[in-house]
Amino acid sequence: MTQAPIQKTIAASDWALLGLLSVIWGGSFLFVGVAVRELPPLVIVALRVSLAALTLQIVLRAMGMRLPRERRAWAAFFGMGILNNVIPFSLIVWGQSHIASGLASILNATTPLFTVVVAHYLTSDEKLTGSRLGGVIVGFIGVAVMIGSAALTSLNTNVLAQLAVLGAALSYGFSGVFGRRFKTLGIPPLVAAAGQVTASSCILLPVSFIVDRPWTLHMPSMATVLSLLALALVSTAVAYLIFFRLLARAGATNVGLVTFLIPVSAILFGVLLLGETLEVRHMAGMALIAAGLMLIDGRPSAAIGRWFGAGAFFGEVDPVRRQKMRLGKEKN
Repeated sequence: MTQAPIQKTIAASDWALLGLLSVIWGGSFLFVGVAVRELPPLVIVALRVSLAALTLQIVLRAMGMRLPRERRAWAAFFGMGILNNVIPFSLIVWGQSHIASGLASILNATTPLFTVVVAHYLTSDEKLTGSRLGGVIVGFIGVAVMIGSAALTSLNTNVLAQLAVLGAALSYGFSGVFGRRFKTLGIPPLVAAAGQVTASSCILLPVSFIVDRPWTLHMPSMATVLSLLALALVSTAVAYLIFFRLLARAGATNVGLVTFLIPVSAILFGVLLLGETLEVRHMAGMALIAAGLMLIDGRPSAAIGRWFGAGAFFGEVDPVRRQKMRLGKEKN
């Protein structure tokens, strides 16, 4: 079956959803940071996906929908569950038990770097362009500027934890491309989200029981319980409803931009809720991130090319100039 074409640029409504998703997933680093103080990583991840699965199953029933029974659909659910839940969730939670959430978020922001490369090789309509590559690089520099050099001081002391988060980013890159098949299979976003976390629960629940033996753990505090509920219901169930809708409309590369916005959300939470100060480097970082997002969106790079003749630098040439160049070659 032929895939429907993916939007090359992001619609205004999708930008709004992308911003909302960044806030929701930005909060997940906070929730994990609270929960990991009292619970082992696999228990946190298993509870996250199983509670999200239960919630989405209830929503499906309320809307008169159900999960498909076809083997192809469940193969896709398990594949997406492994790439988008089991591997990255486990690696990030384990990583956050050894490094700060700020450092984890900047490492997680490398997801678009991986997504662009993976999509280039595994899709036919999300090929790497100079503009997209330039935008990803500029955006990542912005994340680094915003987080600051202090977050990198533990680079040599917790290498495995940092590699784990980078491994999660790589897995997200593959999941963004893999998830496009749900549109081809005709599976709605809500069903895809419910199927994914249900498949993840089937994997993680027995593994967590064997490895962590949760019945031997102490009863967690109310703060941990509330963090787990927020992590499962908001940062997973609601987030994936938004994620799969964006994935079907805007493609893996564009959806990957959300990881650039997550650190922005984390800093704004700190300023508004914790009384932290927004420094000049934060403003500079957010400006670079905005520039990177616009470059990947595609329209600004064409404008730059027209006004400053810089299109060739970004892998694009103004159409009028291209026509003149072609006519000049024909005359010669």
